Amino acid sequence: MTGYDKVRKGYKWEVLALLWVAYLLNQADRQVFNVVLPLIREDLGLSDVAIGSIATVFNLFYAVLVPIGGLVGDRFSRKWIVTGSILFWSVATMFTGLCNGFVMLVLMRSVATGGGEAFFGPANYSLLAQYHDKTRAFAMSIHQTAYYVGIILSGYAAGVVGELWGWRNAFYIFGAIGVLHGIIMAGHLRDRKHPATEPTERGGGNEQKPRFAEGFRIVFTTPTALILTLSFSGLIFVLTGYLTWMPTYLYERFDMDLAAAGFHSMFYTHLFAFVGILIAGRISDRIAAKHPASRMAMQGIGLLAAGFSSAITAPLSAAYAVNGVLGWGKTLKDLKFKIVWIIVLVAGCLMAVLLGKSPTELILVAQAANAILLPIMAFFVMYVANGKSLGKWRNHAFANICGVVFIVITLFMCYRNMSSFMTSLAALLGLS
Repeated sequence: MTGYDKVRKGYKWEVLALLWVAYLLNQADRQVFNVVLPLIREDLGLSDVAIGSIATVFNLFYAVLVPIGGLVGDRFSRKWIVTGSILFWSVATMFTGLCNGFVMLVLMRSVATGGGEAFFGPANYSLLAQYHDKTRAFAMSIHQTAYYVGIILSGYAAGVVGELWGWRNAFYIFGAIGVLHGIIMAGHLRDRKHPATEPTERGGGNEQKPRFAEGFRIVFTTPTALILTLSFSGLIFVLTGYLTWMPTYLYERFDMDLAAAGFHSMFYTHLFAFVGILIAGRISDRIAAKHPASRMAMQGIGLLAAGFSSAITAPLSAAYAVNGVLGWGKTLKDLKFKIVWIIVLVAGCLMAVLLGKSPTELILVAQAANAILLPIMAFFVMYVANGKSLGKWRNHAFANICGVVFIVITLFMCYRNMSSFMTSLAALLGLS
């Protein structure tokens, strides 16, 4: 009997529980910073640009190290990678409470915490998948609920701690809880080897490990993988802005206390996501038992639902932008706001109907056009952010460096998409 067979019945659910709490703390540690952000900004005298830069560097550092974390997870003990990660980022979270300026926050929050969390994800999901085969989708959906619970709980708890004992103690408390759970995981979590990866008479266990460059080549040459990567990047782009600034917006705009702002900014959205992912996970497992290919169909249904909501919210966003620039009413009760919203919504539908083209062609033109307009918008934002009228809120050197890097990236995207835009536009107008 192999080590794979000896794992006691029910232990896979214990593994799920351990990883669920770890993932909850992972998301909670991230959200603590966003909730007590107003207190940090006031105490350390930081600008909004500086705060935004901390979040940006966190995500950039995380993105760079995640592929390395995946490579390490394929070669070494996933138990110790997961355990080491939670201990590392939890200690870094505690040290965040000792920060006295922008540079220290970047080092402790963006580099140390982001770097520690980057190694957690790949090994975490891989270890969970090893223990759950027939119940994989359901286990993954339960595991994902830790994200929502962690954000909601930390949103409220961090606000309470911040108001009662100060923002520094919020980091001390959440970091200490993470260290405690890391110690528990070190004693209870075990690696599990699949029979296919255990030594055999023929292979001797000399399984060929994936090459780092090969993984990138596969992702960037496989259309489906590339599209999913870009789509998830867009999701994270929006989500980071929302999670970072929504608690502060409610705190300042509606005079809420920190606890209320942290709770209301996170609860409603993540409550429905919590319920939805549990239902989808169970349905996916049942359908896939008879039709394995149906998992992709389930994802397609989810994207269709998201597309339906986006079809309403995208014109709404355009209405906010137009009315803000022209100085018109900025609420749904204002007649001009409603008119702009409806015009944008109807214009998109008419284009699809009158031109007689498929939505795919319209999307290709729109996305390529966005890439071309990005450098113009980036230059404009840089110009405004350096205006003398902003006084002490003008961009500092670090923000300008980040801005220049962003402009270079948008110029590259513009160059890459120019030919695609002309080709798609010609096809849309029937000129090709």
